[in-house]
Amino acid sequence: MVEFLLPLAMIGALMAGIFSGYPVMLVLAGIGVIFTFIGGVPLVFLNTVSARIFTGTLTNWLMLAVPLFVFMGLMLEKSEIARNLLLSIERMFAGRSGGLALAVTLVGTIMAAATGIVGASIVMLGVMALPVMLRNNYSMSLAAGTICSSGTLGILIPPSIMLVLVGDILSISVGDLFMAAVFPGLLLAGFYVAYILSVTAIWPESAPPVCPEDRPPHDGPLWVEIARNLLAPLFLIICVLGSIIAGIATPTEAAAIGALGATLLALIIGKLTIATFIQCLRETTLTTAMILGVAVGATVFSAVFKRLEGDTMIAEAVFSVASGPYETLFLIMALIFVLGFFLEWIEISFVVLPLFAPIIAATDYGFDQSGTALVWFAVLVAVNLQTSFLTPPFGYALFYLRGIAPPEMGIGPIYRGIIPFVLIQLVGLLLCIFFPQIVLWLPGLG
Repeated sequence: MVEFLLPLAMIGALMAGIFSGYPVMLVLAGIGVIFTFIGGVPLVFLNTVSARIFTGTLTNWLMLAVPLFVFMGLMLEKSEIARNLLLSIERMFAGRSGGLALAVTLVGTIMAAATGIVGASIVMLGVMALPVMLRNNYSMSLAAGTICSSGTLGILIPPSIMLVLVGDILSISVGDLFMAAVFPGLLLAGFYVAYILSVTAIWPESAPPVCPEDRPPHDGPLWVEIARNLLAPLFLIICVLGSIIAGIATPTEAAAIGALGATLLALIIGKLTIATFIQCLRETTLTTAMILGVAVGATVFSAVFKRLEGDTMIAEAVFSVASGPYETLFLIMALIFVLGFFLEWIEISFVVLPLFAPIIAATDYGFDQSGTALVWFAVLVAVNLQTSFLTPPFGYALFYLRGIAPPEMGIGPIYRGIIPFVLIQLVGLLLCIFFPQIVLWLPGLG
């Protein structure tokens, strides 16, 4: 244990730095530099770290997909496509208990495949649906849980920014990850729908039908209205994901297609203005800078941590507790789940994944040697990390919703509302572990 004193101290310093509220990028990089001196690491080692940052992160062609997918999602949000689609689908469920909650879940699933930005999705769904839900005496907990869980689907359902980054970190095909994440994402969405149907069947008073005065006027048949509002985002999703899966375009090229398509779509429906365009560019720049900043800081931290034999410490700790491959996997998943209470998915992806991936790659799971074990592991981590948006005390989805919720909705109902959906996500994770073909069937067709 004495030989691992420095890596343990690095972990303690990281947790203390994060709780201090200091920017995570500076915490990661600063701890790495400080422990370079404390650990007696030659300063020339930092030169290799800076070279790794430039060649592995800042000049990485794949990383260009991140700002392009972010811009695509923001432009679709500003074009109000989701709002029109929500109103159309709610009309389809008019007159039944939980109709608006079902509409929120379905729209969240559809827009997850078009935006991939959790914060934007939750704010968008919350602004559109939460006031109507509360006016119609919805249970605050059910309303909060539905909006938060539906909004977080964008972190899993492709084109997910997280999957792009995970693919780069683990050096596996982003296209395979996109295909592998389709069924798990749809499985979770289906579980959400089943839960809402069950709750509203047992306690219909928890989600009364929406009053007629809360429904906007409509023109034409329902199927025409749904088709009109659904075809545009569906066509864009097919163009982006289809081009990647078919091998026509790389993820970066497909992201460029999506960004251009979203801009043209906003122009066609009359929602593209100079102010909207500038706002999308500004928010894209801020989001991308945050992600790349954490990537740079995590590279410094991880390099020094490994130099001080932190990866050896992690491997020995895991193998000393777990005696078999699935015990190892469950231990890693448990650690990631607990870390999700305190860290954001970006920090976990850049800091933790490079430490755990070699353990999985070295463990015999009965898969072939073509990389399927890492694809499976990456999607399991993605499903697991989705819970990090919902688990207190630092679940970002909870704070996104609290920021737009009315004063009468405190943090208590929001915390209570997400508990069933976190349990649903854990059930989905267990199914993906025990039935790997849920993840691997679609990539295996290629």
